[in-house]
Amino acid sequence: MVDVTTADELQRALDEATPGQVIRLADGTYAGHFVATAKATADQPIHLCGSRAAVLDGGAVDGDFTLHLSGAAYWQVTGFTVTGGKKGVMVDAGVGNRIDGLLVTSMGDEAIHLRTTSTDNVVTGNTVRDTGLRKPKYGEGIYVGTAESNWCQISNCGPDRSDRNVIEGNDISGTTAEPVDIKEGTTGGALRGNIFDGAAMVEADSWVDVKGNGWTIEGNTGTHTPADGFQVHQVLDGWGQDNVFIGNTAVVDGDGVGINVAGPRTIRESTRVRCDNVAQGAGGGATNINCGGA
Repeated sequence: MVDVTTADELQRALDEATPGQVIRLADGTYAGHFVATAKATADQPIHLCGSRAAVLDGGAVDGDFTLHLSGAAYWQVTGFTVTGGKKGVMVDAGVGNRIDGLLVTSMGDEAIHLRTTSTDNVVTGNTVRDTGLRKPKYGEGIYVGTAESNWCQISNCGPDRSDRNVIEGNDISGTTAEPVDIKEGTTGGALRGNIFDGAAMVEADSWVDVKGNGWTIEGNTGTHTPADGFQVHQVLDGWGQDNVFIGNTAVVDGDGVGINVAGPRTIRESTRVRCDNVAQGAGGGATNINCGGA
């Protein structure tokens, strides 16, 4: 067990972390931008934990990432608060990490981002609030992958294959862009059991935008949207396909669609929307494609 009480102690502990270690944050404010790079194992993860009263504060919303897991593997990051900075929690080339039960709030762009071939990570039980304070169009709650326009910058001009990530049981509101954005290039993830409130969205028209392949979107609930609940798009040939929607509830209360599969025939035919998805007050109906299955 390594107990830390200051920002310098925290960064030193991150730098020196070894598999199986527990780094425990005392209550208080840790100002700065913190980076973890150590690789642990599934059997011996590294734990970084604290209460909500332990606050990582990244300061100015046009600054750097508040907590950066850079190439880190099998970290379990739990319980504390992340605030300020350009982005709250950034995972680059991370494998098998678990981001669990954090409060992530008040940052310039998105709250939690998995990118640069970050695979098999779990983002669960977090509370996300008040994103996009720098630029509202970048104010997503949870963001997986990289837009194709940035692939040459991030992933050697090929897809950012941030695959098999699980986004589960998060409570997301106060985002200026989508609560969850799933980018082209990502495959085989799951988005389930999350709660979305889109009342603050000014740069998005749905809670969830799916552009990857083979995602399962299950048991999520959303309220307050300017247009649709969930959207599927194809921004690049071969992407936006084979996604499945099961048992979601969309409280639209407007002219939009609960699940809108917007794009060419290839994605409309490959998307499966089960008939147990529910849309309330959706002028455009539960979905714009035929549902099937129970």
